[in-house]
Amino acid sequence: MNWLTNVVRPKIRNILRRETPENLWIKCPDSGQLVFYKDVEANQFVIPGSNYHMRMGAVARLKSIFDNETWFDIALPEVTPDPLKFRDERKYVDRIKDARAKTGLNDAIKVGYGKLEGAGVVVAVQDFDFMGGSLGMAAGEAMVRGLELAVEKKSPFIVFAASGGARMQEGILSLMQMPRTTVGVQMLREAKQPYIVVLTNPTTGGVTASYAMLGDVQIAEPGALIGFAGARVIEQTIREKLPEGFQRAEYLREHGMVDMVVHRHDMKATLARLCRLFTKSPALEGATKPTAAVTEPAQIVIAPETVPAAPHA
Repeated sequence: MNWLTNVVRPKIRNILRRETPENLWIKCPDSGQLVFYKDVEANQFVIPGSNYHMRMGAVARLKSIFDNETWFDIALPEVTPDPLKFRDERKYVDRIKDARAKTGLNDAIKVGYGKLEGAGVVVAVQDFDFMGGSLGMAAGEAMVRGLELAVEKKSPFIVFAASGGARMQEGILSLMQMPRTTVGVQMLREAKQPYIVVLTNPTTGGVTASYAMLGDVQIAEPGALIGFAGARVIEQTIREKLPEGFQRAEYLREHGMVDMVVHRHDMKATLARLCRLFTKSPALEGATKPTAAVTEPAQIVIAPETVPAAPHA
């Protein structure tokens, strides 16, 4: 037995393998440069240098918005897990289990209540890593419950949209969430509370066709893909070449579909400023200010506390 070959070398390989996590480095989709994952995470998942905005998980997003990274998780209604007993290559229930294990979420939307520069707000975040952020019954219930809570608390409602559209495994039951969430937004509007939408990459399909385009102010992150149908489908339908940058945040701002494009580092300050404007609240002393210029909305129309038991910190 060659102990150098059969014993020592395998042990060295195992040590090296344990000390090198798979996600130690990530590649920037824009510039192609390799970046240390911890640096990107510390920079709110914005690639240093290229300023490319990576996708951001629901928990990380909530931490970046709420004061002291603390909020109350909102208890959401239970729904039938697999109403159609759907199966394609795999069972729908198995896909749900995998998505829950991957993200740590119950479904695609997480809702929290907390303070944004001292003022109470309800925030809903769609996580694209949970089955593409698809809108199903559970996500629809989360949106409606968040909107109801905002009415109860008389507070603004902010949603970070990121989705590929309605969840096909739930069929018509997923499509029903489009009018349900739209009615929920109208309920908030009748209560004269602000509804602010932040469009992140990507926001498409039935989500774009419902609550994601109903905001009193429409904000987008730089470079976000926003649309209903895909560019290729549109080109094949109209038989024309689409302009460069079509369906990107900056193009939509230039054509009046988005009010402003805001860098992620300035998002909290911008949202706090808009909430104060809509609710006619004074600024707190020492409140953060945007570090870079943002595009102001062309026109803003002014619209004139039970909490779950345990806070999330």
